[in-house]
Amino acid sequence: MNVAKNWEDYEILDMANGEKLERWKDVILARPDPQIIWSNKSFPEKWKKTNARYIRSTEGGGHWEYNKKMPNSWQVKYKDLTFNIKPMGFKHTGLFPEQAVNWDWMIEKIQNAKREISVLNLFAYTGGATVACSYAGAKVCHVDSSKGMTTWAKENLVSSGLQNRPVRFIVDDVVKFVNREIRRGNKYDAIIMDPPSYGRGTNGEVWKFEENIADLVELCSKVLSDKPLFFLINSYTTGISSTVLQNILRMNIGKKHKGKLSSGEIGLPMANSDLILPCGIFGRWESEKGANR
Repeated sequence: MNVAKNWEDYEILDMANGEKLERWKDVILARPDPQIIWSNKSFPEKWKKTNARYIRSTEGGGHWEYNKKMPNSWQVKYKDLTFNIKPMGFKHTGLFPEQAVNWDWMIEKIQNAKREISVLNLFAYTGGATVACSYAGAKVCHVDSSKGMTTWAKENLVSSGLQNRPVRFIVDDVVKFVNREIRRGNKYDAIIMDPPSYGRGTNGEVWKFEENIADLVELCSKVLSDKPLFFLINSYTTGISSTVLQNILRMNIGKKHKGKLSSGEIGLPMANSDLILPCGIFGRWESEKGANR
């Protein structure tokens, strides 16, 4: 498992009863997590310091219950990157801190390429990967169907001091956009995608991970440059093995380009403990020249 160990502004303080207790800089939140199926709290006293807890509704969705005063939004830093945090209606905060392991990996690949790299970031959300790749010196095309999330991504780019870097922000359905790029003949050296388990595009297009991911990777292979650097798939879809992602990359990217394939889990450590919270899976293809040996 690849564990995001290098945070200073974020940490898991405890985990129990289906909840994780997290510190986001100076704010402490308790949020549900289905992986936490044990009941014993390691540090019971820490739960008394919670600023807010997300309460799930039996009818779906939920709400935040505030125990102490806290800002509507604030910032956290990861190394040289700065992100804006805002508690959202569906338990999220606008950032998945476990993705730091992928940001580090992408930054290293781009900086070591010793050439200009063009990145396509699909289902790009609030732009964690966009900020990381831009920081590394890449040109980035950021695509997401949500105007609100795209605005948030722009804020993150500005907060990290990267507003003058070459980034295109596109609010559109991912499949429709990639098809247009194929017709235009545009190419990218690296592709990142973080598809939802289920979603709808700007015009109501339905996305289902199990039904659509293989076709999307095949489609995206048509916008890869002649010398691609990497292809990364992230997933939080329950029941999908990381090996499935690696198999899809092998069939669609590995057949056309020499390189290294890998897959696995990403996770977060709990402070003052040996416990690790599994948070998602990844599949990677990277060029033979750029692969770690």
